[in-house]
Amino acid sequence: MNLYVLVLVLTAAVLHASWNLLAKKTKGKTPFIWLQYAVGNFLYLPFLVFQPNLKHDLNSLPLLMFSLSSAVIHLGYFTILQKGYRNADLSVVYPLARGSAPLISFIAAIIFLHEQLKVSSVAGLLLIIAGVLIITGLSFNKNNSKIITGINYGLLTGLFIALYSFNDAVAVKRYGISPLILTLATNFFSTILLLPFVLRQKAEIKREIKMHKWVIIAVAVLSPAAYILVLEALKYAPLSVVAPARETSILLGVFMGSKVFKEEDGKRRLVASILILGGIVALSLS
Repeated sequence: MNLYVLVLVLTAAVLHASWNLLAKKTKGKTPFIWLQYAVGNFLYLPFLVFQPNLKHDLNSLPLLMFSLSSAVIHLGYFTILQKGYRNADLSVVYPLARGSAPLISFIAAIIFLHEQLKVSSVAGLLLIIAGVLIITGLSFNKNNSKIITGINYGLLTGLFIALYSFNDAVAVKRYGISPLILTLATNFFSTILLLPFVLRQKAEIKREIKMHKWVIIAVAVLSPAAYILVLEALKYAPLSVVAPARETSILLGVFMGSKVFKEEDGKRRLVASILILGGIVALSLS
């Protein structure tokens, strides 16, 4: 992983952790997700004028196929993630979601994209996963329903992350679709697909705008920006390297969560941070 790709991925990690913290605070449902997509489309639309071969890309069948499938997967992702945030702790759902996704993406990239398997890549991935588990400090006590709920939503969210990561990696790497165009097309289809559900929740939409308008705008800017940077990085590095490296957002997410939601246990998280940092170094060496 060269310096340019590393900067892209780490910047994306900061943006991703930031918007997830905001989303956790709002505990938003479908109207919040729809507003986030709609506002994001409006704000990013002017940037399309800077895209080369815009007409050709917009009329291509691969763009239609991959953006539509990505929209469906992203809707599942956001729905499960927000439900997890409403019913469990950020420090459980977020690390599990981000930590389980690289493992699934890594396996898929090796099997389906025939990416090269290296010892340093595997070592880095295992270190990151170990760090995630230590950060979470999971307790599998059946009496702790909140922890179990967080585990379930975290793992399910991780599956959706792996699915859209693989889908979009193929679109960018094999079909040369622009990361910006793919992201905006995905958001457009997501807005359309959610429209029938939010039309019946006009009061809830008004409430979300009144209470969280600035958060909606912030998430609408940060979420696409983070993902566009990741897709740009995929043009220059394998999915099996980019997918785990972007999960440095776990450190920021857990740190922000501990400050905002007053979560403790800093020593365990410090050990986990060292493991994850080691994982990033191992991936960079690959």
